[in-house]
This record gives sequence, structure tokens and C-alpha cells, in this order.
Amino acid sequence: MNVLELKPWKLEFIPDWDAHFKKFDKSVKEQILKKLNQMKQPLQARGLHSSKYQVEETGQYRIAIKTDSENRIKKIQFIGTHKQYEKWYKNQ
Repeated sequence: MNVLELKPWKLEFIPDWDAHFKKFDKSVKEQILKKLNQMKQPLQARGLHSSKYQVEETGQYRIAIKTDSENRIKKIQFIGTHKQYEKWYKNQ
């Protein structure tokens, strides 16, 4: 009998992922960092229709990621508010 092995995800960050994050206050950063730690768990994020990105939400903030399922890596592309995310997404 095969047992499904659930391996945690590794997080990687592309350059400039923190353009908005570094401007947030301490409590918001803590909220987002908590979510990033949760994202290491062996669960899938929701995908966007016709998009190469998946999105995690924490309050009014969005975390855009690209997932490499084969290597169990989530590459953090963007973190920001919903409005900042919409602007970022339009420029992708």
C-alpha cells in the first residue's frame, strides 16, 4: 500500500517582491509573515482563471505566487494590498 507523502513547500522570493511589503507597519508584516509560514504546509493555493499565478489572501492583502509542483517550491512574486495587486497584475 502506498502512503501519500505530504512534503512541505519551500518558499523563494523573486527580486523586488517586497516593494510594498517593506512599507507596511509591523502588525501587517507579522500578519503576512504568519500567512507565509502557513503557505509552507502541503496545501494548494487557489489559481486565477487563465493565469500563471496563484493567490493567497490574508485580510485585505494579496500574495501572488508561481508554483513549481515538481520541486515543491512556491515563488513569491508580489505582496501588497488588493488595489496594489490589481495594478501589479495588469502590468504582468
